[in-house]
Amino acid sequence: MADPITITLRVNTRVHNIGVEPRATLLHTLRELGHTDVKNGCEIGECGACAVLLNGEPVNSCMVLAVQADGATITTNAGLGTMEKPHLIQAAFADAGAVQCGFCTPGMVIATKALLDRNPNPSEHEIREALSGNLCRCTGYGQIVDGVKLAAKRLASSRQTGGASC
Repeated sequence: MADPITITLRVNTRVHNIGVEPRATLLHTLRELGHTDVKNGCEIGECGACAVLLNGEPVNSCMVLAVQADGATITTNAGLGTMEKPHLIQAAFADAGAVQCGFCTPGMVIATKALLDRNPNPSEHEIREALSGNLCRCTGYGQIVDGVKLAAKRLASSRQTGGASC
C-alpha cells in the first residue's frame, strides 16, 4: 500500500485537505467526504450517476483519480441547490416529473447544468445527446427531456428579468 498523498479539493465551495491513496477515485473520495449525492453506480464510466462538474466541465467521477483533481473546484448536485432553495434545474426536474427513484437524478442535473451553461437554448436532439452518458431505468427519458426544456425556459426567463444565472 502506497503512502497517502495530500490533496486539496474545493467541493461546493468548501475546501478539503485530505490524504488519499494514489489509486483512489474521485467518486470514492467525495463519498468519504460525505457527498452521497454523488452516486456509486457502475464504476466504469457508463451510467453517469457519479457525474460532477470538475472546474466547470462534466466528468464521471469514477473515471478520475482523486490526485488528478488536486486543486480543482468540484460541484455536485447538492452544490447547486437545497431542498429549501432548489436550483432552477432541480425545481424544473421535480415539476416535470423527471425524478422517479432519484438514483440517476444528480448526474442528470449535472449533465443538464453543463449543457445549459454552454447552450442556453438546446434542441431536443442536443438535449438527448448531452444526456446520452446518463442512464435511467425508471422514466423512459421523456420526463427528463421535458425537465431540461423547462429548466432552459425558466433560466431564459430568469436572465431576462435579471434573475440568477445558470
